[in-house]
Amino acid sequence: MPKLIIDDIPVEVPPGTSVLEAARSVGITIPHFCYHPALAIAAACRLCAVKLLDGPVKGIQMSCSLPAQDGMVVSTQDPEALKLRALVIEWLMMNHPHDCPVCDEGGECLLQDFTIAGGHGRRRYQGKKRTFMNQYLGEGISHEMNRCIECYRCVRFYQDYAGGTDFGVTGSAGRVYFGRFEEGPLESPFSGNLVDICPTGVFTDKTGRFRARYWDYEFAPSVCQHCSVGCNTSPQNFQREVIKIVARRNDQVNGWFICDRGRFDKGSLNDPQRPRDPMVDGTVCSFDEAIEAAARRIFEFVREHGAGSLAFVGSPRMSLEGGILLAELARLTGGSQLCYFTDQSNQEGSLAAARLLNEQNAACLRDLESATCIVILSCDLMEEGAMLALSVRKAFLAGAQIFVVGAVAATSHQEIPFKYTAVASLDDVPPNGGSGKIFICGSGNRDPELLAQVASSGAKLVMLQPGPNGLGVGLLALERKTTSLSELAAAGKVKGIVCFEADVPQSTLGGIPVLVCADWRNGETVRNGTVFLPTTPWLESDGTAINYEGRAQRFRSTKRPGLPLKGLDPKYYGSAQEASRLHPPRVHRQEVPGGAEQDVWRVMAGLIERLGGEQIVDPLLGKWGRLKDLDPEGEGVRVLDWAKT
Repeated sequence: MPKLIIDDIPVEVPPGTSVLEAARSVGITIPHFCYHPALAIAAACRLCAVKLLDGPVKGIQMSCSLPAQDGMVVSTQDPEALKLRALVIEWLMMNHPHDCPVCDEGGECLLQDFTIAGGHGRRRYQGKKRTFMNQYLGEGISHEMNRCIECYRCVRFYQDYAGGTDFGVTGSAGRVYFGRFEEGPLESPFSGNLVDICPTGVFTDKTGRFRARYWDYEFAPSVCQHCSVGCNTSPQNFQREVIKIVARRNDQVNGWFICDRGRFDKGSLNDPQRPRDPMVDGTVCSFDEAIEAAARRIFEFVREHGAGSLAFVGSPRMSLEGGILLAELARLTGGSQLCYFTDQSNQEGSLAAARLLNEQNAACLRDLESATCIVILSCDLMEEGAMLALSVRKAFLAGAQIFVVGAVAATSHQEIPFKYTAVASLDDVPPNGGSGKIFICGSGNRDPELLAQVASSGAKLVMLQPGPNGLGVGLLALERKTTSLSELAAAGKVKGIVCFEADVPQSTLGGIPVLVCADWRNGETVRNGTVFLPTTPWLESDGTAINYEGRAQRFRSTKRPGLPLKGLDPKYYGSAQEASRLHPPRVHRQEVPGGAEQDVWRVMAGLIERLGGEQIVDPLLGKWGRLKDLDPEGEGVRVLDWAKT
């Protein structure tokens, strides 16, 4: 491993590490714009200049493109390097509009940070600035081309990394322009990452435009719940409203980026019509009254019809903590039916994944990127796990063969960012590939026998799930030998249902009464429930989810529950006219309007206590207790081997 000295600090780094990354490893930040760890080296901004005092290379060099070598003596504070960086910054800022007070990037802008760090603090240029016309790039991204410093990060990500074709660079010299040939919405499902990848304010999140500054936000480490990949995010909240969702780095799950669905799909979280009040028979009441009514009706139902006629129903969008306590509720009522899935086919697929996956054959992000052969089987990849498409693309660019089994035209409305060979069946896939072969299976109707056949081939597996915690509840269902609600309903074994964050279709209910419903989303089950208990969505909850590869990840509450200060329900205003002005309620109160929601496991814990069980402080019971100290800012931990023991 190369050994070098940076600012009198001895450093030892793996071969191939750049001088910039070597400096970062010992806490020395070299200013840079064009460099990004996920992208190929461009050395376009010339800001990362250092001086090499001794070794195989000497003089001023660009640290981002210079591999660390034995014997190098590097100075980041040499006067010659400092002077060059200051001049480069001044040159880059020559045409910049200096509009920090009105720029949404203010407070989280690399240009602000590195302009000062680079030594440029006084504007000398008095000439006419270059100006551009901005483009409409869709409802998610705002374009302000005059702020561009020509680092090429955006086009390197969009074209090279994400495989987009409708965005690029035109012009030359001082007329370089980054945009589309004709304005219009960006087509790539990963275009929102331009907001994160741009070191200036050229691309900003239009959905949060002019709402707040970086220091105004409340945020905490969270995990995206739109699919079973489990991408790490940092939702940014202001005045009890989700303003922006940005990517959080996790090299084992999503790398540096997230898809546009995870970034922009937040309307249901901010919806003022989200059910937030506890209700009994349609009448709003306190949470304690609703819990008491729920416990009483469960007790009376069991006494009249027997425990076997009552089903406690959860879903793959429920946290692991909720899944554990759901089983405790069923046990406490004398052995009621326990269902983690409403649909039989979804349960069969998740149970098959829980049985077949282990630490050796479950493929992660890094495995996909280094695969030599990838087979996509019965999977709408762009819908069920879009971020995996970027890993498959990386493998494709490295020479991997990609096969799609079945008609891909019917699987997705979005273009897959890599070339593939379509085959009719698995028999048409070449048997080669060895340890570098990976099967990606969808979360829909899956034949357990076919999955077992795939698993027996010796290849690694990606088994996407029907929800963010599909594998977690699959492991619980496997342990407790549960049955899906659709099977129980078809057999006539259920006369009453208690739902926790479960979407039960009306066809499955078939007249079966919903005694209690706990959820944060509107739906048929919520409207049919006689007792409603509002729960918090994942952004307002503390919990654990297990993604498709068996990786448990902790997410934290990013904001306090309650209605956003703007867009409140009219009942919180004195009149319709006042409501139209979107003013907060002029009422002094201790409680937050609409803030009665609780984490789903806390709702269950309250029910357990009312039904005669012990008070539950920590829901991670039994073997799951080893996840209590899981770091929400870490990479997570694989649980497949010990979770099935």
